[in-house]
Amino acid sequence: MEVVAAAVIDQGRLLVVSKKAAPAVFYLPGGKPEAGESQEATLVRELGEELGVAPRDMDLLGRVEDMAALEGVPMCMTVFTAGLTGPPKPAAELAALGWTDGRDAYEPRLAPAVRNQVLPLLVCAALLPGDHGI
Repeated sequence: MEVVAAAVIDQGRLLVVSKKAAPAVFYLPGGKPEAGESQEATLVRELGEELGVAPRDMDLLGRVEDMAALEGVPMCMTVFTAGLTGPPKPAAELAALGWTDGRDAYEPRLAPAVRNQVLPLLVCAALLPGDHGI
């Protein structure tokens, strides 16, 4: 499964969202590309649908592989760092949003790819504080 996601950092915290289908698990905002859609266009569409904002200043952070928390299948996720054009508000299939440094009450609720792959990448890139196992 291919997924494109945004790592949005504000004041040392990462934006995470939960879906109505699994409100106890938090992911990065984003989604699956439609046929012929670029990764950047996927993020623009998904962030508009899910959060009512557009990404700005997108920069490729990396590509990670892990199990998709909801679907339980192998997933390849391309992650871009991005800012947002305004304050995010959960819409569409989202149940909630939150901000985490990865070492707070959200930690046990983070999807495996976020907890095991993305957080260490963000720490390595000096975008989040902490060690997160690295």
